[in-house]
Amino acid sequence: MSIDLEKEVEISASAYEWSIRLLSLVERMLSINIKMHHDEGQLEEGEIFLFNHFARFETFIPQYLIYKETGAYCRSVASAEFFAGDDAFSNYLLSVGAVPNDHPRLIPYLAAEVLRGRKLIIFPEGGMVKDRRVVDTGGQYSIFSRTAMERRRHHTGAAVISLTLDILKKGILKAHADNHQDRLELWSRALKLDSVEALLTAARRPSTIVPANITFYPMRVSDNVLSRGVEMFNRGISRRLAEELLIEGNILFKHTDMDIRLGDAIHTDESWNWLDRKLTAQVIRKAETLADLCTLGPKASHWTGRQLGKRLSHHSLLLRDRYMHAMYSEVTVHLSHLASKIIYELLDRGQTEIDCTTFHHMLYLAVKYAQRETSIQLHRSLKNPEAYGCLLEDECKGVEQFLRTTASLALIEHENQCYRFMPKLCEEHEFDEIRTENMVAVYANEVSPLSAVSDVTKRAVQDVTSLAGKRLAKLRYEDEQVSFQWDKAYFSKPRHQEINDKETATESGEPFLFLPDNPKGLGIVLSHGFLSSPAEVKDFGKRLADLGYPVIGPRLKGHGTSPWDLRERNWKDWLFSIQRAYQIMEHHVDRICLVGFSTGGALSLRLAADQPDCLAGLIGISVPIKFRSKNMVFVPMMHHANRFVRWASTYEGVMPFRTNNTEHPHINYQSMPLRGIFELRLLVNEVEGRLSDVRCPVKLFQGDEDHVVNPRSATIIINKIGSDHKDLVSIPTERHGILNEDVGGVQDQIIEFLRTLE
Repeated sequence: MSIDLEKEVEISASAYEWSIRLLSLVERMLSINIKMHHDEGQLEEGEIFLFNHFARFETFIPQYLIYKETGAYCRSVASAEFFAGDDAFSNYLLSVGAVPNDHPRLIPYLAAEVLRGRKLIIFPEGGMVKDRRVVDTGGQYSIFSRTAMERRRHHTGAAVISLTLDILKKGILKAHADNHQDRLELWSRALKLDSVEALLTAARRPSTIVPANITFYPMRVSDNVLSRGVEMFNRGISRRLAEELLIEGNILFKHTDMDIRLGDAIHTDESWNWLDRKLTAQVIRKAETLADLCTLGPKASHWTGRQLGKRLSHHSLLLRDRYMHAMYSEVTVHLSHLASKIIYELLDRGQTEIDCTTFHHMLYLAVKYAQRETSIQLHRSLKNPEAYGCLLEDECKGVEQFLRTTASLALIEHENQCYRFMPKLCEEHEFDEIRTENMVAVYANEVSPLSAVSDVTKRAVQDVTSLAGKRLAKLRYEDEQVSFQWDKAYFSKPRHQEINDKETATESGEPFLFLPDNPKGLGIVLSHGFLSSPAEVKDFGKRLADLGYPVIGPRLKGHGTSPWDLRERNWKDWLFSIQRAYQIMEHHVDRICLVGFSTGGALSLRLAADQPDCLAGLIGISVPIKFRSKNMVFVPMMHHANRFVRWASTYEGVMPFRTNNTEHPHINYQSMPLRGIFELRLLVNEVEGRLSDVRCPVKLFQGDEDHVVNPRSATIIINKIGSDHKDLVSIPTERHGILNEDVGGVQDQIIEFLRTLE
């Protein structure tokens, strides 16, 4: 074995360990939220990992995450200038796996390191790409080179290393096939592997390149503690350093998501064709050492080596283009990306201002279109309607943050319910100032390689005028279904498992919408009760739909998924669920009747108190104001005790959940969060105070011996509501779930009342 390992510095296990501990501590202290998205086994099986480069500190993050998950050490390539002197920093970089890019035999050395089990981290852009501009005017990948002061193509180093590694592996396996045991033992010792079998195991692994993309969201340009501190002690810092401290300090010290998304592994041997394989076989036959397998191209001692070197150069260019495309395809698309692309689409159309609501609706449409594009990797906020659905109400934290940034940079003005796009958006800025002068351009550049993003934003701009009526209702209902899936997945993590495993509900907790072919003009918003889900009222909803009534069954937030979900919600979240359902139904009918069971009835009364348009009437079944359980009086005390324990320790509270002795275990939660009971008390207090504002016709049904709700509740409601048309029907039963069980013919009586409202 004569591969030149000069200048080799062994990775220091102790230096690696304390560096990992330090980074782990820093991660907990900083406001950056690092999340790596990858398939199972991808980190273990990958050999060469490629990352885009936007901030200095991110060059340390991949090694940290890979080691934390796999225990594998990583090699990386750094500029030779960092190793110019024999100082502490240079020695530290060497001790944690960095290799200077002027290493005399960089390619074979790194290939050998991969055979030894190291992971290889490479930033193929070759430097920071502050402007995120990676596509040139011809549609080709290229970036700005600070040293050459011009645009250039990306580096091929990763491709060359992987192709070289593939040749080395083929040579090792050929030696094994030819029973050259002495050669294999020599090679395994030179590579410092434990045995020949370890060498063969390494050679049998497919040579893989894993492209990955790092995306930050949001990005800010306000002062931060880092930039202020440096400015205080050194007022003569360069503009370039000031810019980096400003941008990267905000990433570190203000809440920022750092999404690292790994793409599918690229198998290098797929690049070889029959000619390449034939030349490789001839080179292997003539090679005596692993070094001979790495000496290709003009320096090769024979014709086949020179020819294979040419082929390798050709394949490295093709492979480079392939992995760069894959790397840029993995960008995590977020709201600021879509907003920026819409802005430039409008500017391209000559439009320099837009009504705020219209812009928000364009952005909402872009989100919905993007959700259907499988090629777009969405930020989690674009998968959760709680984060983007408020665009339709002109309230969205993501948009507000984006607008604050653009306003501070004098890019967008907000005046008289309009957004005005300023000329600065179209000005050219120097490489080291674009992040502090035009973040909109940076966002737009970042997703320029994704044609699907351009497509969805163009469609959103074109289609915004049609976002109304039944089309809007359809998208809103789709969001309700998306929200159910999001919440269910979010509260299915290991820490939720113990409580979730106790659940007995077998019916789906998703919302429902029934639209008959020949619908009546009266629609129904049919709401379920506390601890239950739409499954509780779905059969009755079907019955109403068969009679021609359009029916929507909303899922009260926190229900139908996990008791942990309910623990995070308040009564206003439940009310908002019914309000959204009401807005959906408004686009399908002229008049609406609210029908609510138990807590759903209380929420219906609260909504009716706001006297929404189109409200024709209200039906409440077993609606609570007073409860049978005397323990309800202790709920506030226990709730506040739980809050204190959660604040003061890592425990979840004194008694976060209690067992629910439900009548219907197939649809109700078995574990009842105390927070939910507390919110229920707050709700009934709120409802009782607003009953006089209920003016629509009301019909109540109440079991006279209800073991959950005190029957006096119905009398209190009837006496306090402001409606001139109100009626109470008492059902002789101790059951609470009289709607689901159709006790006393409740369902027929409800239908009879609905007919009077048509």
